[in-house]
Amino acid sequence: MAYSILAVDDEETILRSISRKLDKEGYQVELALSGQEALRKLRISIPDLVLLDLKMPGLDGLETLKEIKKIAPETIVIMMTSYGTIESAVEAMKQGAYDFITKSVTLDDLKIVVRRALEVSELRDRIDIFQRQEEKRYCLDNLIRESPAVKEIYSTLQTIILNDKATVLIQGETGTGKEHIAKIIHYNSSRATRPFVEVNCSAIPQELFESELFGYEKGAFTGADRLKKGQFELANGGTLFLDEIGDLDNRMQIKLLRALQEKRFKRVGGTRDIQIDVRIIAATNRDLKKAIQEGTFREDLYFRLKVIPIELVPLRKSREDIIPLAENFIVEFNREFKKNIRSMDQEVKEVLMNYPFPGNIRELENIIERAMIFCFKDKITTEHLPKDLLEGRETSWPITPESDGGKAINLRIEFGQETLGQIEKSTIHKALEKARGNKTLAAKYLGITRFALNRRLQKYHLTAPFSL
Repeated sequence: MAYSILAVDDEETILRSISRKLDKEGYQVELALSGQEALRKLRISIPDLVLLDLKMPGLDGLETLKEIKKIAPETIVIMMTSYGTIESAVEAMKQGAYDFITKSVTLDDLKIVVRRALEVSELRDRIDIFQRQEEKRYCLDNLIRESPAVKEIYSTLQTIILNDKATVLIQGETGTGKEHIAKIIHYNSSRATRPFVEVNCSAIPQELFESELFGYEKGAFTGADRLKKGQFELANGGTLFLDEIGDLDNRMQIKLLRALQEKRFKRVGGTRDIQIDVRIIAATNRDLKKAIQEGTFREDLYFRLKVIPIELVPLRKSREDIIPLAENFIVEFNREFKKNIRSMDQEVKEVLMNYPFPGNIRELENIIERAMIFCFKDKITTEHLPKDLLEGRETSWPITPESDGGKAINLRIEFGQETLGQIEKSTIHKALEKARGNKTLAAKYLGITRFALNRRLQKYHLTAPFSL
């Protein structure tokens, strides 16, 4: 789609020259001989860019600029004048002009200025779209919270987002969603429109960590041929997310602690203190209390980070969230893969509910993504799931006699008289008897999924004594 440009000048000759040049570049050009005419056209159709003469009879350029910004505040305006002064340029920029050029520039130079301005506009639009997408994705109210544990986290987050200063420490196993929670905090706080900068403390070599975090001055070391801002500066006004903070070495822990305490730092090779306004959110899957006892993590840094602690529970302890999370991933991957998969069948839900998810939410997401790739129907079935889920190799449902009212399965095995297959067949039969034919309950007794139980029933030609 061609960009639209409105050129405004009281000199018709200049307008025609501008129009011919920009038409050749593929732009759609509208012309206006006065500020009043420009505003009338603007109210009918808002252009991507306005070229506006500063000195015009009647409504002059600055007054027209003010009205344009009321009607279309996002439209780029480039001021043009034959009498350029510093004062008029400063005033135009204060009123919201993007740039200020003299009419002495060549049409080729004008073409370059227009192109660059439109590129900036396009980049700004993309950033705005990304910002809205991120705010929608990480909206606090979209947090899946069926389990009591996650409901408690939600309640904590409601308080955290009201304070954009306090440091937060998020702890939890790998894959529990620490980065997701950090982004929820950022995008629901007053810092939402400022940067969210992530630093993986375990991915950066320790000898480079200081320059990565704090930046460096030109000439600070061999190869430092220019000034480079660090992640602290890049996050200024926003949020700095320090992932895997437990892997930070002791020397850098001291420097980080000082920066957090003083809210300022020096670049590597620098002498000037740089003030920062940034919220710190740290995350780790390590037991930091144990690390303190072992001498690998500083206790003072731990307490500095742990102003507001959040402990994320593993998925096996918040099973009420498994199906809602899976359904949410289906919606997301439908959008990404341009599919229209509506649901999972009941057997898939039973498999998921009986799996321990050692990789937590990240593993569940990967399972749904794989299923979506292989599914060409409107419903995910067990044929789309990984084999290790279906074989029942892992489960978090080890039903014991104590946990199920004494329903123990007693077997009499005569070694040397029965094969392993016969023992398995007998065990399944006993489990079905104890469960009164309820396959789901029998599968729990056996520590396997219902799908795995069905496969064994077919293998041994067994039927449940009571069909449930």
